[in-house]
Amino acid sequence: MTHPFLDLAPLSAGRFAAIEDRVARLIGTRQDVVIMQGEALLPLEGAIRAAAGPGTVALNVITGPYGQTFGNWLRDCGATVHDLAVPFHTAVTAEQIRGALAEHPEIDFVSLVHAEAATGNTNPVAAIGEVVRAHGALFYLDAVAAVGAEPVLPDAWGVDLCVIGAQKAMGGPAGVSAVSVSERAWARMAANPNAPRRSYLSLLDWKERWIDGGRTALLHAPAQLEMLALEACVERIEAEGLQTVMARHASAAAATRAGVLALGGLEPYVDEAKDAAPVATTLRTPPDVDASALVARALESDPALPLAAGGGALAGEMIRVNHYGPDATPGAVQGSLAALGAALAEKGLKVDLEAARRAAEEAWDRPTGPGLSPTDTGA
Repeated sequence: MTHPFLDLAPLSAGRFAAIEDRVARLIGTRQDVVIMQGEALLPLEGAIRAAAGPGTVALNVITGPYGQTFGNWLRDCGATVHDLAVPFHTAVTAEQIRGALAEHPEIDFVSLVHAEAATGNTNPVAAIGEVVRAHGALFYLDAVAAVGAEPVLPDAWGVDLCVIGAQKAMGGPAGVSAVSVSERAWARMAANPNAPRRSYLSLLDWKERWIDGGRTALLHAPAQLEMLALEACVERIEAEGLQTVMARHASAAAATRAGVLALGGLEPYVDEAKDAAPVATTLRTPPDVDASALVARALESDPALPLAAGGGALAGEMIRVNHYGPDATPGAVQGSLAALGAALAEKGLKVDLEAARRAAEEAWDRPTGPGLSPTDTGA
Protein backbone atom coordinates (compact mmCIF):
# COMPACT_ATOMS: atom_id res chain seq x y z
CA MET A 1 0.00 0.00 0.00
CA THR A 2 1.32 3.41 -0.92
CA HIS A 3 0.26 6.80 0.35
CA PRO A 4 1.80 10.26 -0.14
CA PHE A 5 2.16 10.62 3.64
CA LEU A 6 4.03 7.32 3.90
CA ASP A 7 6.51 7.60 1.05
CA LEU A 8 8.33 10.82 1.85
CA ALA A 9 12.08 11.17 1.67
CA PRO A 10 13.70 11.66 5.10
CA LEU A 11 13.68 15.22 6.39
CA SER A 12 17.22 16.58 6.14
CA ALA A 13 18.99 18.59 8.80
CA GLY A 14 19.12 21.51 6.38
CA ARG A 15 15.35 21.47 5.88
CA PHE A 16 14.82 21.22 9.65
CA ALA A 17 17.12 24.22 10.24
CA ALA A 18 15.37 26.23 7.52
CA ILE A 19 12.02 25.69 9.25
CA GLU A 20 13.55 26.85 12.53
CA ASP A 21 14.76 30.01 10.79
CA ARG A 22 11.27 30.75 9.45
CA VAL A 23 9.79 30.35 12.92
CA ALA A 24 12.44 32.71 14.29
CA ARG A 25 11.49 35.32 11.68
CA LEU A 26 7.82 34.89 12.58
CA ILE A 27 8.48 36.05 16.15
CA GLY A 28 11.18 38.53 15.18
CA THR A 29 13.97 36.98 17.23
CA ARG A 30 17.72 36.66 16.80
CA GLN A 31 17.85 34.21 19.68
CA ASP A 32 18.38 30.51 19.10
CA VAL A 33 15.10 28.80 18.23
CA VAL A 34 14.73 25.09 18.94
CA ILE A 35 11.83 23.16 17.42
CA MET A 36 11.02 20.28 19.74
CA GLN A 37 9.30 17.12 18.62
CA GLY A 38 6.18 17.18 20.72
CA GLU A 39 3.22 19.29 21.86
CA ALA A 40 4.07 22.56 23.61
CA LEU A 41 4.04 20.99 27.07
CA LEU A 42 7.41 19.47 26.09
CA PRO A 43 9.38 22.74 25.80
CA LEU A 44 7.28 24.37 28.54
CA GLU A 45 8.36 21.76 31.04
CA GLY A 46 11.81 21.30 29.54
CA ALA A 47 12.64 25.01 29.81
CA ILE A 48 11.64 25.19 33.47
CA ARG A 49 13.54 22.04 34.42
CA ALA A 50 16.61 23.28 32.54
CA ALA A 51 16.69 26.77 34.04
CA ALA A 52 15.38 26.24 37.58
CA GLY A 53 16.80 24.36 40.55
CA PRO A 54 17.19 24.45 44.32
CA GLY A 55 18.89 27.86 44.19
CA THR A 56 16.18 29.47 42.07
CA VAL A 57 13.77 32.00 43.57
CA ALA A 58 10.81 32.36 41.24
CA LEU A 59 7.89 34.68 40.81
CA ASN A 60 5.15 32.57 39.23
CA VAL A 61 2.23 34.58 37.87
CA ILE A 62 -1.12 32.76 37.89
CA THR A 63 -3.83 34.07 35.60
CA GLY A 64 -5.20 30.64 34.69
CA PRO A 65 -4.55 26.90 34.94
CA TYR A 66 -1.20 26.91 33.12
CA GLY A 67 0.29 29.30 35.64
CA GLN A 68 -0.66 26.83 38.34
CA THR A 69 1.10 24.05 36.44
CA PHE A 70 4.30 26.08 36.11
CA GLY A 71 4.37 26.68 39.86
CA ASN A 72 4.13 22.94 40.45
CA TRP A 73 7.04 22.25 38.08
CA LEU A 74 9.17 24.95 39.70
CA ARG A 75 8.57 23.52 43.17
CA ASP A 76 9.33 20.04 41.87
CA CYS A 77 12.71 21.40 40.70
CA GLY A 78 13.43 22.60 44.24
CA ALA A 79 12.89 26.29 43.52
CA THR A 80 11.49 28.70 46.08
CA VAL A 81 8.28 29.95 44.51
CA HIS A 82 6.30 33.10 45.21
CA ASP A 83 2.94 32.91 43.48
CA LEU A 84 1.22 36.06 42.26
CA ALA A 85 -2.36 35.02 41.57
CA VAL A 86 -5.00 37.33 40.12
CA PRO A 87 -8.66 36.53 39.38
CA PHE A 88 -9.03 34.62 36.14
CA HIS A 89 -11.43 37.24 34.74
CA THR A 90 -8.67 39.89 34.82
CA ALA A 91 -5.05 40.31 33.74
CA VAL A 92 -1.96 40.91 35.83
CA THR A 93 -0.42 44.39 35.63
CA ALA A 94 3.18 45.53 35.39
CA GLU A 95 2.72 47.37 38.69
CA GLN A 96 1.70 44.16 40.42
CA ILE A 97 4.83 42.51 39.06
CA ARG A 98 6.94 45.45 40.19
CA GLY A 99 5.44 45.23 43.67
CA ALA A 100 6.12 41.50 43.96
CA LEU A 101 9.73 41.94 42.86
CA ALA A 102 10.23 44.77 45.35
CA GLU A 103 8.80 42.60 48.12
CA HIS A 104 11.12 39.73 47.19
CA PRO A 105 14.26 41.27 45.64
CA GLU A 106 15.96 37.84 45.59
CA ILE A 107 13.67 36.69 42.75
CA ASP A 108 15.74 35.64 39.72
CA PHE A 109 13.11 33.86 37.57
CA VAL A 110 9.69 35.06 36.43
CA SER A 111 7.16 32.75 34.73
CA LEU A 112 4.12 34.12 32.93
CA VAL A 113 1.46 32.99 30.49
CA HIS A 114 0.91 35.52 27.70
CA ALA A 115 -2.66 34.56 26.75
CA GLU A 116 -4.72 31.97 28.62
CA ALA A 117 -7.06 30.39 26.09
CA ALA A 118 -8.65 28.45 28.94
CA THR A 119 -9.82 31.60 30.71
CA GLY A 120 -9.77 34.12 27.86
CA ASN A 121 -7.43 36.71 29.34
CA THR A 122 -4.16 38.13 28.03
CA ASN A 123 -1.37 39.86 29.90
CA PRO A 124 0.57 43.04 28.94
CA VAL A 125 3.89 41.36 28.27
CA ALA A 126 5.66 44.39 26.78
CA ALA A 127 5.19 46.43 29.98
CA ILE A 128 5.90 43.45 32.23
CA GLY A 129 9.08 42.70 30.29
CA GLU A 130 10.44 46.15 31.07
CA VAL A 131 9.92 45.56 34.79
CA VAL A 132 11.48 42.11 34.74
CA ARG A 133 14.45 43.31 32.68
CA ALA A 134 15.09 46.18 35.10
CA HIS A 135 15.07 43.71 37.99
CA GLY A 136 17.48 41.38 36.19
CA ALA A 137 15.44 38.18 36.47
CA LEU A 138 15.23 35.52 33.80
CA PHE A 139 11.88 35.86 31.97
CA TYR A 140 9.98 32.70 30.92
CA LEU A 141 6.89 33.15 28.74
CA ASP A 142 4.22 30.75 27.54
CA ALA A 143 3.07 32.32 24.25
CA VAL A 144 1.47 29.17 22.86
CA ALA A 145 -2.03 30.65 22.61
CA ALA A 146 -0.90 34.18 21.78
CA VAL A 147 1.32 33.63 18.75
CA GLY A 148 -0.56 34.45 15.57
CA ALA A 149 -3.38 36.20 17.46
CA GLU A 150 -1.36 39.06 18.94
CA PRO A 151 2.24 40.27 18.86
CA VAL A 152 4.89 37.96 20.32
CA LEU A 153 8.28 39.73 20.38
CA PRO A 154 10.77 38.03 22.70
CA ASP A 155 13.74 40.21 21.79
CA ALA A 156 11.89 43.51 22.12
CA TRP A 157 10.31 42.44 25.41
CA GLY A 158 13.38 40.89 27.03
CA VAL A 159 11.97 37.35 27.12
CA ASP A 160 14.66 34.75 27.76
CA LEU A 161 12.57 31.62 27.19
CA CYS A 162 9.59 32.01 24.87
CA VAL A 163 7.55 28.90 24.06
CA ILE A 164 5.14 28.81 21.13
CA GLY A 165 2.89 26.19 19.57
CA ALA A 166 1.19 26.16 16.19
CA GLN A 167 -2.11 24.49 17.01
CA LYS A 168 -4.15 27.55 17.95
CA ALA A 169 -3.98 30.93 16.19
CA MET A 170 -1.32 29.78 13.74
CA GLY A 171 -3.71 27.12 12.47
CA GLY A 172 -0.97 24.49 12.33
CA PRO A 173 0.00 21.12 13.84
CA ALA A 174 -0.06 20.25 17.52
CA GLY A 175 2.75 17.70 17.41
CA VAL A 176 5.69 20.12 17.22
CA SER A 177 6.50 23.28 19.17
CA ALA A 178 9.33 25.74 19.57
CA VAL A 179 11.21 27.76 22.16
CA SER A 180 13.47 30.76 21.69
CA VAL A 181 16.41 30.82 24.10
CA SER A 182 18.55 33.83 25.04
CA GLU A 183 22.24 33.63 25.81
CA ARG A 184 21.43 34.34 29.47
CA ALA A 185 19.08 31.38 29.53
CA TRP A 186 21.66 29.05 27.97
CA ALA A 187 24.18 30.15 30.60
CA ARG A 188 21.66 29.52 33.39
CA MET A 189 20.98 26.03 32.06
CA ALA A 190 24.68 25.20 31.69
CA ALA A 191 25.25 26.19 35.33
CA ASN A 192 22.33 24.07 36.56
CA PRO A 193 23.55 20.59 37.59
CA ASN A 194 19.95 19.36 37.63
CA ALA A 195 19.17 20.39 34.05
CA PRO A 196 17.98 17.34 32.05
CA ARG A 197 20.64 15.69 29.91
CA ARG A 198 20.29 12.83 27.43
CA SER A 199 16.59 13.28 27.86
CA TYR A 200 13.62 14.08 25.62
CA LEU A 201 13.09 17.10 27.91
CA SER A 202 16.63 18.36 27.44
CA LEU A 203 17.21 21.71 25.79
CA LEU A 204 20.93 21.41 26.49
CA ASP A 205 21.05 18.32 24.29
CA TRP A 206 19.74 20.43 21.43
CA LYS A 207 22.25 23.18 22.23
CA GLU A 208 25.30 20.93 22.42
CA ARG A 209 24.45 18.34 19.77
CA TRP A 210 22.50 20.48 17.29
CA ILE A 211 23.20 24.22 17.58
CA ASP A 212 26.87 24.05 18.62
CA GLY A 213 27.48 21.53 15.83
CA GLY A 214 26.26 23.94 13.20
CA ARG A 215 22.83 22.29 12.87
CA THR A 216 24.17 19.56 10.59
CA ALA A 217 23.08 16.41 12.49
CA LEU A 218 19.70 15.92 14.15
CA LEU A 219 19.47 14.35 17.60
CA HIS A 220 16.91 11.79 16.46
CA ALA A 221 14.50 11.09 13.64
CA PRO A 222 12.24 14.13 13.35
CA ALA A 223 8.45 14.05 13.36
CA GLN A 224 8.43 14.46 9.60
CA LEU A 225 4.75 15.04 8.88
CA GLU A 226 4.42 17.53 11.73
CA MET A 227 7.53 19.42 10.59
CA LEU A 228 6.20 19.67 7.04
CA ALA A 229 2.83 20.80 8.39
CA LEU A 230 4.58 23.46 10.47
CA GLU A 231 6.46 24.65 7.41
CA ALA A 232 3.20 24.86 5.44
CA CYS A 233 1.55 26.70 8.32
CA VAL A 234 4.29 29.34 8.44
CA GLU A 235 4.18 29.68 4.64
CA ARG A 236 0.45 30.37 4.84
CA ILE A 237 0.95 33.05 7.49
CA GLU A 238 3.74 34.64 5.46
CA ALA A 239 1.47 34.71 2.40
CA GLU A 240 -1.47 36.26 4.25
CA GLY A 241 0.75 38.54 6.32
CA LEU A 242 1.18 38.23 10.08
CA GLN A 243 -0.46 41.62 10.71
CA THR A 244 -3.49 40.50 8.69
CA VAL A 245 -3.70 37.23 10.64
CA MET A 246 -3.56 39.09 13.96
CA ALA A 247 -6.13 41.63 12.77
CA ARG A 248 -8.47 38.78 11.84
CA HIS A 249 -8.23 37.39 15.37
CA ALA A 250 -8.76 40.81 16.92
CA SER A 251 -11.85 41.24 14.73
CA ALA A 252 -13.19 37.86 15.81
CA ALA A 253 -12.73 38.73 19.49
CA ALA A 254 -14.31 42.17 19.14
CA ALA A 255 -17.24 40.80 17.16
CA THR A 256 -17.87 37.98 19.62
CA ARG A 257 -17.80 40.29 22.63
CA ALA A 258 -20.07 42.86 20.99
CA GLY A 259 -22.47 40.17 19.78
CA VAL A 260 -22.74 38.59 23.23
CA LEU A 261 -23.43 41.93 24.90
CA ALA A 262 -26.21 42.61 22.42
CA LEU A 263 -27.58 39.06 22.59
CA GLY A 264 -28.41 38.92 26.29
CA GLY A 265 -28.40 35.85 28.49
CA LEU A 266 -24.60 35.60 28.58
CA GLU A 267 -21.82 37.98 29.56
CA PRO A 268 -18.10 38.11 28.87
CA TYR A 269 -16.10 36.19 31.46
CA VAL A 270 -13.19 38.66 31.25
CA ASP A 271 -14.42 41.95 32.67
CA GLU A 272 -12.45 44.43 30.58
CA ALA A 273 -12.09 44.25 26.80
CA LYS A 274 -8.44 45.32 27.09
CA ASP A 275 -7.72 42.18 29.15
CA ALA A 276 -9.51 39.82 26.74
CA ALA A 277 -7.37 37.57 24.55
CA PRO A 278 -7.85 37.75 20.77
CA VAL A 279 -7.37 33.98 20.51
CA ALA A 280 -10.61 33.00 22.28
CA THR A 281 -13.54 34.64 24.04
CA THR A 282 -14.87 33.16 27.27
CA LEU A 283 -18.46 33.70 28.40
CA ARG A 284 -20.23 33.36 31.73
CA THR A 285 -23.62 31.66 31.88
CA PRO A 286 -26.43 32.61 34.28
CA PRO A 287 -26.34 30.76 37.64
CA ASP A 288 -29.19 28.44 36.65
CA VAL A 289 -27.77 27.51 33.22
CA ASP A 290 -25.20 24.73 32.94
CA ALA A 291 -22.52 25.72 30.43
CA SER A 292 -21.75 22.16 29.33
CA ALA A 293 -25.39 21.41 28.59
CA LEU A 294 -25.85 24.71 26.75
CA VAL A 295 -22.80 24.06 24.55
CA ALA A 296 -23.97 20.52 23.81
CA ARG A 297 -27.36 21.85 22.69
CA ALA A 298 -25.75 24.60 20.56
CA LEU A 299 -23.47 22.10 18.84
CA GLU A 300 -26.42 19.96 17.80
CA SER A 301 -27.19 22.59 15.16
CA ASP A 302 -23.62 22.56 13.84
CA PRO A 303 -20.98 20.29 15.44
CA ALA A 304 -18.21 22.18 13.62
CA LEU A 305 -18.77 25.42 15.58
CA PRO A 306 -15.75 26.39 17.73
CA LEU A 307 -17.63 26.11 21.04
CA ALA A 308 -16.54 24.33 24.21
CA ALA A 309 -17.39 24.42 27.87
CA GLY A 310 -14.75 25.55 30.33
CA GLY A 311 -12.40 22.97 31.78
CA GLY A 312 -12.51 21.44 35.24
CA ALA A 313 -14.36 23.51 37.82
CA LEU A 314 -15.35 26.03 35.13
CA ALA A 315 -17.31 23.48 33.06
CA GLY A 316 -20.61 24.48 34.62
CA GLU A 317 -20.28 28.24 34.28
CA MET A 318 -17.99 29.06 31.35
CA ILE A 319 -18.29 28.81 27.57
CA ARG A 320 -15.33 29.22 25.25
CA VAL A 321 -15.69 30.53 21.72
CA ASN A 322 -12.43 29.30 20.19
CA HIS A 323 -12.27 31.71 17.25
CA TYR A 324 -8.67 30.96 16.33
CA GLY A 325 -6.84 29.76 13.26
CA PRO A 326 -9.33 28.80 10.53
CA ASP A 327 -12.22 29.80 12.85
CA ALA A 328 -11.18 33.46 13.11
CA THR A 329 -13.90 34.32 10.58
CA PRO A 330 -17.21 36.22 10.56
CA GLY A 331 -19.03 32.99 9.76
CA ALA A 332 -17.67 31.14 12.80
CA VAL A 333 -18.50 34.06 15.09
CA GLN A 334 -22.02 34.58 13.71
CA GLY A 335 -22.72 30.85 13.73
CA SER A 336 -21.61 30.57 17.36
CA LEU A 337 -23.76 33.51 18.45
CA ALA A 338 -26.81 32.16 16.60
CA ALA A 339 -26.43 28.66 18.06
CA LEU A 340 -25.91 29.91 21.61
CA GLY A 341 -28.81 32.33 21.26
CA ALA A 342 -31.15 29.60 20.05
CA ALA A 343 -30.09 27.31 22.91
CA LEU A 344 -30.70 30.09 25.45
CA ALA A 345 -34.11 30.86 23.96
CA GLU A 346 -35.09 27.20 24.37
CA LYS A 347 -34.44 27.61 28.08
CA GLY A 348 -36.80 30.58 28.23
CA LEU A 349 -34.17 33.31 28.39
CA LYS A 350 -34.82 36.52 26.52
CA VAL A 351 -32.33 37.00 23.69
CA ASP A 352 -32.12 39.26 20.65
CA LEU A 353 -30.55 37.32 17.80
CA GLU A 354 -30.85 40.12 15.28
CA ALA A 355 -29.22 42.66 17.59
CA ALA A 356 -26.38 40.22 18.20
CA ARG A 357 -25.91 39.68 14.48
CA ARG A 358 -25.76 43.42 13.76
CA ALA A 359 -23.46 44.18 16.69
CA ALA A 360 -21.00 41.46 15.66
CA GLU A 361 -21.05 42.61 12.05
CA GLU A 362 -20.35 46.22 13.00
CA ALA A 363 -17.63 45.31 15.49
CA TRP A 364 -15.80 43.15 12.95
CA ASP A 365 -15.08 46.26 10.91
CA ARG A 366 -13.69 48.26 13.85
CA PRO A 367 -11.84 45.84 16.16
CA THR A 368 -9.68 47.01 19.02
CA GLY A 369 -7.47 44.98 21.31
CA PRO A 370 -3.98 43.63 21.95
CA GLY A 371 -3.62 42.33 18.42
CA LEU A 372 -3.75 45.85 17.00
CA SER A 373 -1.63 47.82 19.47
CA PRO A 374 0.94 49.95 17.59
CA THR A 375 3.21 49.92 20.63
CA ASP A 376 3.32 46.13 20.86
CA THR A 377 3.73 45.55 17.13
CA GLY A 378 6.61 47.97 16.87
CA ALA A 379 4.70 50.17 14.43
